[in-house]
Amino acid sequence: MDNIPNLLGLVHRAGKLAIGEEPVAALCRDHKAYLLLLAQDAAENTVRRAEHYAQSSENNLCVTIPLTKDELGSGLGRNSCAMLAIGDVGFASAVADRLAKADPETYGEIRQLLAEKAARAKKRRDEKRAHEKTIRPGKKKARSAKNKKKP
Repeated sequence: MDNIPNLLGLVHRAGKLAIGEEPVAALCRDHKAYLLLLAQDAAENTVRRAEHYAQSSENNLCVTIPLTKDELGSGLGRNSCAMLAIGDVGFASAVADRLAKADPETYGEIRQLLAEKAARAKKRRDEKRAHEKTIRPGKKKARSAKNKKKP
C-alpha cells in the first residue's frame, strides 16, 4: 500500500487526477472518470456523494481504499484528501492492479474490468496510429522490382 500514494502523485503530475469533491463531480459529469477512490475514514456524506457520482455514468467505478485521508494526501502534497477521481484508463488500471495485489478478494473484479477497458483503449489507439500512418500526405509507396522504370 505504500506505493499507491506515490503512483497517485505521478497521475497528478500527468494531469489526470481530480482531487476533492467539485473537481471529481465535474470529471464524472463529463464521463471522463474511470476510477473514484475514497479514503477509508471519509465521512458518510462524502461516501454517499461519491457513490452518486459513480452511478451517474456506467464508466465510473467507486472504491474505498485502505488508506486514511492523511496517507492519501501525502503523495499529492496535501494535508489530507478524502475523494479522488482518475481520468485515464491506463493509470486507473495500474492503481487497481496495485490494490488487487494487496487484497485480491476485494479488488480483483475491479482490476479485471479496468484491465479490459485499458486493453480496448490501447487497441483503439494503435488502430488510430496505423490509420494515420497510411493517410499521411507525401508518403510514397515503395516500388516493386517489376514496376521500376528502366533507363
